Amino acid sequence: MTYILGFDGGGTKTECVLMDSSDHVLARTFAGPSNPTRIGVEAAVRAVQEAANLCLREAQLDLSAIGAIGAGLAGTANSEMREHTRVALEKTFPGVRLTLLTDLEAALAAAGEGQVIVLVAGTGSAAIGRNKRNEIVRSGGWGPLSSDQGSAFDVGRRAIAAATKSHTEMGAPSTLEQQILVQLGCSSWPEVQQRAEAAPDQVYPRIFPVIAAAADAGDAAVRGILLSAVAELSSLVKEVADRLGFHRTEFKLAKTGGMFGRSTFFDEQFDTAATRILPHARLGGLRISPAEAAALAARC
Repeated sequence: MTYILGFDGGGTKTECVLMDSSDHVLARTFAGPSNPTRIGVEAAVRAVQEAANLCLREAQLDLSAIGAIGAGLAGTANSEMREHTRVALEKTFPGVRLTLLTDLEAALAAAGEGQVIVLVAGTGSAAIGRNKRNEIVRSGGWGPLSSDQGSAFDVGRRAIAAATKSHTEMGAPSTLEQQILVQLGCSSWPEVQQRAEAAPDQVYPRIFPVIAAAADAGDAAVRGILLSAVAELSSLVKEVADRLGFHRTEFKLAKTGGMFGRSTFFDEQFDTAATRILPHARLGGLRISPAEAAALAARC
């Protein structure tokens, strides 16, 4: 029997699934981030390898049993970065057939057939869609310097800035500041600021659970930040919908990423905004996980 490994890698984590020849998922594991644009090719491939080793160990298999690998990795849309990543993966998994996708391509495949837009809202943010003519359009997802509006990185950056201003004006830590300190394992607010400057990916996205909880508890300032994120994410989807011609035609809008399912306030506000802007959209989730979709792409 030939087995396949599928990966979905982003700025926060890497998911790996092991599939058999009947497309059954035999194991599912997670490792750290694997976006080569954000952390470098070497570190990204190391996370992919770690997730693979965990999967193989759980299934009690050796790498020699793997016939193909499908990797959907964020940060590989750039052709040069994609090639560097491909070469590194082929060295890590010698003799195994490799199919390399972007995380957006894997997410679109995971949404199923038909007219669809997938919104990815996690460490980064992006939207990708396909119409009935099989035309594919994307928006966003080029990294924090030029895009990622409304992402967990963006929200965390705004929250840190707001908390820093409050800290300066009040002279005493707010409840939100204290919760951020606990989440990050920091002892002081200057330490948070130093870490955010030195390693922003290790700070801004990681505090989203705190922000989500504060919003559901009624924190007005945090709710304002999340409402801005809702507007930004809705704009990404609308741009894709406009370019695909989804003006008077029904389509599926699939939501995925770590920002969804954490805050009732955020989820409700996004659904309301998306339905208002795009009345023909049917909101839902992905049919399968992007890691599974990447594995199935490698099988073909």
